This record gives sequence, C-alpha cells and structure tokens, in this order.
Amino acid sequence: GIVGVFGYGGGVIGRYCDQPEKFPGVAHFHTVRVAQPSGMFYTTEFLRQLCDLWELRGSGLTNMHGATGDIVLLGTSTPQLEEIFFELTHKMNNDLGGSGSNLRTPACCLGESRCEYACYDAQELCYQLTQEYQDELHRPAFPYKFKFKFDGCSLGCVASIARSDMSFIGTWRNEIRVDQRAVAAYVGGEIAPNAGAHAGRDWGKFDIQKEVVDLCPSGCIRYEGGKLEINNKECVRCMHCICVMPRALKIGNDRGLSILVGAKAPILDGPQMGSLAVPFISAEPPYDEIKEFVEATWDWWMEEGKNRERIGETLKRLGFAKLLEVTGTKADPRHVQEPRHNPYIFWKEEEVEGGWQRNIADYRAKHQK
Repeated sequence: GIVGVFGYGGGVIGRYCDQPEKFPGVAHFHTVRVAQPSGMFYTTEFLRQLCDLWELRGSGLTNMHGATGDIVLLGTSTPQLEEIFFELTHKMNNDLGGSGSNLRTPACCLGESRCEYACYDAQELCYQLTQEYQDELHRPAFPYKFKFKFDGCSLGCVASIARSDMSFIGTWRNEIRVDQRAVAAYVGGEIAPNAGAHAGRDWGKFDIQKEVVDLCPSGCIRYEGGKLEINNKECVRCMHCICVMPRALKIGNDRGLSILVGAKAPILDGPQMGSLAVPFISAEPPYDEIKEFVEATWDWWMEEGKNRERIGETLKRLGFAKLLEVTGTKADPRHVQEPRHNPYIFWKEEEVEGGWQRNIADYRAKHQK
C-alpha cells in the first residue's frame, strides 16, 4: 500500500501483513528511511535520541545503514508516522531520506576528514548536492530511482562505481609523488609494506618487483638500479602501489574527480558498473559545473527513460554517445573501454570529411577480401 507523511512522496515504505487478523502486532510494519549525516559521523546524544524515539513509536529495530546509506527504522504503524516525522524534523533537526522513483539519499566516504588519499571534499560535495536537490529527494518525478555516491579516491570505500547511477570518484591529473629514500627503506625492510596491515605472520622479505611492479594493471612502473620510475601517462590511478608503499608514494596535487554514470543491480538486464562520462572535473564550491552536468543528465533521462528504467538501461538502449551530446561532453579516448569493442562513440555525417558518400569500386580496390 501507499503510505507516507504530508508533503512528501518518499521516505516511508509501506509494509502490511496480508493476514492481520492472525498477526495483529505486525498488521502495519512500515519502514522509515532517515537521511544520514555525511560520512556517517554521529554523536552519542543523537543516537540515544534516535533509539528512544524508535522504542517509543516503532519496533526498536534499526538497520545502520541501508544499501543506499540511510538510517533505516524498521517497523511502525500508520498513526505513528506523522509523530515520528515531527520529532525527527523539529526536535532532532533531521530529515527523511529518499524512496521511490526519486533521488535516493546521497552517501559518501569519510573524505578529507580522515583520509590522506581523498582528492576532494567528498563530505562537503555530498552535503551541498543533498541540500540543492531536496525536491528531487522528496517528490518522485524520475522514471525510476537515482543514486549519488561520492568516493574521495579510487579505493572506493562506498563502492560508488558499482552502486550508484552517478558516481563521483576522486582522482588527480599530475604525477604521483615519489620519495626514493622511502622506496629504498621499503626494499631494505626498514618500513613494513601495506602500512603493517599484514603483520602477524612471516610473509618473507618484501619483493618490490613481485608485490608492486608486476601487479600494476597498466604496466607503468619499473624498478631499476634502486630507483622506482612511473610512466604517469599510462597510470590508471588504481592506487595499488600507493597502498603497498604509502610513505614512499603520494597522490598528485592537481586533484578533482571523475564522473561515471549507469551502475545498477540486476533489474531488466544484468548488473553493470558505471561508465566514465567526465574524466576530470574540478570539485570546488559552489560546484556549478557538476550541477550543470547532473541537471542536463536528468533532463534527458526524464524525457527518454521508460517507466522503471534505470539510467544505465537507458544508456544501453539509446547509446552512451547521446549522454555526451546532451551534457555537452566531448568524446575522449578515455571513454573507450576496449579498442574496437566499444559501442559508445559514433560519427555524424557532418563530422566526417566528405560525408558518407564513397565510390564502392574504389573502396573495394583498397579493401580487398
């Protein structure tokens, strides 16, 4: 059934028992989604207030946190919903999260508050976009659900590349900073690799060739003559080398984020990861460039998307090139996942010198079977 609070189209998920006469205690068992703070930082006082509220007006069962990120309060009855909403908003300064065909509650990693790898302030961007798009959060108007997630770096602590329709992943444009003295200290055994994470067993002497160079996915690292060299033009920012030797290697200083679009779980088609749409964009307040990209994407998806079709499925149906066109994004080699296997980039006739017309005899003379 449809159930909610006055003025909101989402935030409450109706749950009804189909045999209420047998189980009157759970005749209603609605779920309330509550927006979590950026980075999921809480005070003890807030958590006590939340638990006291839910013991009084709900089942006492919570889920910290749901897959989207919300505080999930499991199990209450319809007469209690407005009471819960009043307490949350007026006394605890908190709001309901997203549910239904709308923007789901944005979620982010700890970002710059705790992590030296963060390439932008993930908490601030998450907060600002949450404030900006309140209407999209609370009043369903999309073809289906839409999720934002913010990862400060490519280590992906909130797994945004797999779990969000629009993923914001921190990256950098210049070179990885290398401290050759610290590299020598790792090789010599003076510093434990992986920040000591694998302590407790004798794994043998650290082998930089085996544990760093050979595991680089793009083969852009070499270690010769006691010196570590990185071909930064080939680096794909996986950060494996940085994680193994964090005191020797640091992320670059020209930082921003990449935007990926289209990840989803199996619904109509199988699961898919986000596809790179914007290779690099600055992430500085007031985030106008990012907002322009978001809104252009939404306008197109709301026009073209079918009912209950995630944007990843719209992209699969209409082609990734259409997204680049409507957002004003130039096609880039980094959009290509594999040579000759990517369906995303197509030429228009006016972009091809001479158009489509050709002499078939001349063509066959040059391209014989």
